Amino acid sequence: MAASSFHLVSYLCFTFLLRHITPEKFYVEACDDGADDVLTIDRVSTEVTLAVKKDVPPSAVTRPIFGILGTIHLVAGNYLIVITKKIKVGEFFSHVIWKATDFDVLSYKKTMLHLTDIQLQDNKTFLAMLNHVLNVDGFYFSTTYDLTHTLQRLSNTSPEFQEMSLLERADQRFVWNVITMHSCSVNGKYFDWILISRRSCFRAGVRYYVRGIDSEGHAANFVETEQIVHYNGSKASFVQTRGSIPVFWSQRPNLKYKPLPQISKVANHMDGFQRHFDSQVIIYGKQVIINLINQKGSEKPLEQTFATMVSSLGSGMMRYIAFDFHKECKNMRWDRLSILLDQVAEMQDELSYFLVDSAGQVVANQEGVFRSNCMDCLDRTNVIQSLLARRSLQAQLQRLGVLHVGQKLEEQDEFEKIYKNAWADNANACAKQYAGTGALKTDFTRTGKRTHLGLIMDGWNSMIRYYKNNFSDGFRQDSIDLFLGNYSVDELESHSPLSVPRDWKFLALPIIMVVAFSMCIICLLMAGDTWTETLAYVLFWGVASIGTFFIILYNGKDFVDAPRLVQKEKID
Repeated sequence: MAASSFHLVSYLCFTFLLRHITPEKFYVEACDDGADDVLTIDRVSTEVTLAVKKDVPPSAVTRPIFGILGTIHLVAGNYLIVITKKIKVGEFFSHVIWKATDFDVLSYKKTMLHLTDIQLQDNKTFLAMLNHVLNVDGFYFSTTYDLTHTLQRLSNTSPEFQEMSLLERADQRFVWNVITMHSCSVNGKYFDWILISRRSCFRAGVRYYVRGIDSEGHAANFVETEQIVHYNGSKASFVQTRGSIPVFWSQRPNLKYKPLPQISKVANHMDGFQRHFDSQVIIYGKQVIINLINQKGSEKPLEQTFATMVSSLGSGMMRYIAFDFHKECKNMRWDRLSILLDQVAEMQDELSYFLVDSAGQVVANQEGVFRSNCMDCLDRTNVIQSLLARRSLQAQLQRLGVLHVGQKLEEQDEFEKIYKNAWADNANACAKQYAGTGALKTDFTRTGKRTHLGLIMDGWNSMIRYYKNNFSDGFRQDSIDLFLGNYSVDELESHSPLSVPRDWKFLALPIIMVVAFSMCIICLLMAGDTWTETLAYVLFWGVASIGTFFIILYNGKDFVDAPRLVQKEKID
């Protein structure tokens, strides 16, 4: 996990720490052998200094912690965020990987008496936002290994870089990550297989409130995924990226199941587009863009715009491939994904992968990445990434001597089960952070087949997504913006940023619709003197309820849960 932008101190690189609390200070003590330094945080002046263990007062309340995430300023003042629980995920390259599972948010202030009732309520809401972010899976760390960089980036660093602390050298793009680790066996040969997804903290947010790119070229829901193999001292990795379609577009929730995507008519798309890919080429090399969205309907203009941008840029470092996933795989013909894999096979061989032998010599470098996207960069994208990664892994394991010539990974049942479930779990973790539910289409990722049960589960998850995207994503977006420092709390602000007056329609129309619908049902159950009278009442109340429903739908944006902490222009 790398640093975020909210006064992050990051994890202190000790195996175990103690937190001592007095009314005046926090003391953080390392429990490593020979460590005598104590980090002292003054709760009044907020000054951070170093002391020694003998300076900790005997009266201090002591609790074990496993790291400091950072500090953040809320209405009540500063808060210290510490890791209180962790679980061991596994080891690779002799480094232990941990998952932070519980946190404490500690106030510097000893009392809240200085706050008004409104301030107390706002502070409580801000704390709820922080806890919401902290409770979402995605905080993995190591105190001895740099998880923020790929193997290839780490191999190309300078001696000065190697001497830097993990905090100083961390890739500042990433704050969330997802890690899966397995010890595997094929042909009696044991190797470690690791999957790491690093989620960007730039243009971070939730599905419908963060789309496209910003003026700096940062794409929404950008994720770098690295697959690593470790066998007999040799290490191989294959890196892919995903990210929102890199033009200025939005898709705001409005109570409709699928809001219409809107491409900005005033923004300089080429400027943002070029900034995005300039940085991608510098970091990763060649870009093979796989666009999986529909080539008809509401998604068609986005596909056309993306293709036009690539053509206009005219860069020899970029290749663009449009593959209409839904059209090609309709009627559950997911075997047709082989069409895309065959189309990009030669390109994948050219991009290659990173490989370093047991002596530490670099045998092969990855010359570029596949940059895949669908609308959300979740479901369709994850399916394709897992297939591309398997093809790369097949080549790596053959080169390392794990697979015999002519053997296929698909034939290794035990490993295939591990592989498919790991990619499905990775998809779920990324999807929960962005869309609020697990990923769709994971039945194919887990089993290699599209099933009717999978379709039912996708329908269930789609319903949950609809509810969250319309009625709880404003809070989730605000939580992420607060956590990342995109919004800074000002306790002197006279007007509460969380208090947004609702238009009369917000309360009146739903009540009218419920009353009208109820009356329609009552009239059906309690027939009048004549059938014409009953029909008249039913028609009246039925028209009233349906009419009100369509008025609500027409004013849909007034009824959704919208973000309150960041202005609209900062999100678009």
